[in-house]
Amino acid sequence: MSTRQINSSIIKQPAVIKSHVTVRLPLKPIGIKQPTATAIVYCEGNFAALDGKTANGLVRHSEKYKILSVIDSEKAGLDTGMVLDNKINDIPICRDLADALEQAGNMPNYFIFGMAPSSGMLSIHERSLILEAMNHGINIVNGLHEFLNEDPVFIAACIANKVEILDIRKPRAKKDLRMFSGRIHDVTCPRIAVLGTDCAIGKRTTATVLTQALNDHGIKAVMIGTGQTGLIQGARYGVALDAIPSQFCAGELEATIVEAFENEKPDVIIIEGQGALSHPAFSSSAFILRGSCAHGVVLQHAPARHHRCDFEQMPMPTPASEINLLETFANTQVIGLTINHENMADTDVSAAITLYEQELGIPVTDALARSPKHLVQMVVAAFTNLQVNLPTAA
Repeated sequence: MSTRQINSSIIKQPAVIKSHVTVRLPLKPIGIKQPTATAIVYCEGNFAALDGKTANGLVRHSEKYKILSVIDSEKAGLDTGMVLDNKINDIPICRDLADALEQAGNMPNYFIFGMAPSSGMLSIHERSLILEAMNHGINIVNGLHEFLNEDPVFIAACIANKVEILDIRKPRAKKDLRMFSGRIHDVTCPRIAVLGTDCAIGKRTTATVLTQALNDHGIKAVMIGTGQTGLIQGARYGVALDAIPSQFCAGELEATIVEAFENEKPDVIIIEGQGALSHPAFSSSAFILRGSCAHGVVLQHAPARHHRCDFEQMPMPTPASEINLLETFANTQVIGLTINHENMADTDVSAAITLYEQELGIPVTDALARSPKHLVQMVVAAFTNLQVNLPTAA
């Protein structure tokens, strides 16, 4: 693959990284005190599955809530960390709300709906369960497209139980939505979008790990959330892009990035991706590329995934085809590939890393199954003006 200069003063062809060390990154909050608000997360039948990505993300990383337990009767009695990452984290899986409340001891502050079904709507049973939690005096965090603060039944329950509902995806009033202005070009630090070859493939997790790894190595990085899970986790800057009218998507993201740049003065800005540019069911990637005018892209891919999730008739694209599409669509450069190791043994991950590095000529790693050092190297190889103090190889 030939060198593709996007901004010759800061970008060069990344070097190939060949050493791989299995080290998990402790996902502690970046520069923020441990959260004090407690929460239980509802994820019935979906924990560690694709539609349970909100619960999965909260178990791995939460700056805003201390997660007490996850509700999923199919995996009750297990440890969430063992189920997700084969590593104990002492967050139990409970069979139902009563079990979760009993194990919590004190009444939790929040009940978080931890699933992201394709419909974006609640079932009748789920509505009843949320009302039951409200009757216990528990506040609700809702990341669905269905806004409960607009439902008379839930409005009455809020008043009766003196609780609140946080509709995470609800956008600002249309009169306050912002159009793209071009101010993104006032953001002088590198902007890196973490995109993918499918939805629910780990873009947010990789963006979170990358942001923390950069900060841990002396490079000030700020992550921009673009979906409900990142916002629930406590992203300081973000917008639920799939709930914004398309005319304003690029402008809302641009304004959020500008705000983060002016307030934080970071060395790097990481933008969480949504969907996939090649996926016909999701358009958010196009707005992310347009609104951020990303200098670079880290592409997330699941080698063992044969078809798009929820679309069995739709085969997965190859990383090479997605890279070609991204670099044709936008004035950007894919600076590295990250692996989602679902349904893969560690030896399979190593083989995939070697194969894709040889095929694509860019660094390849796994954000969870390999050292976060490789993510940092991926970025500093592409943006050579960044100063970093990398430790010696582990």
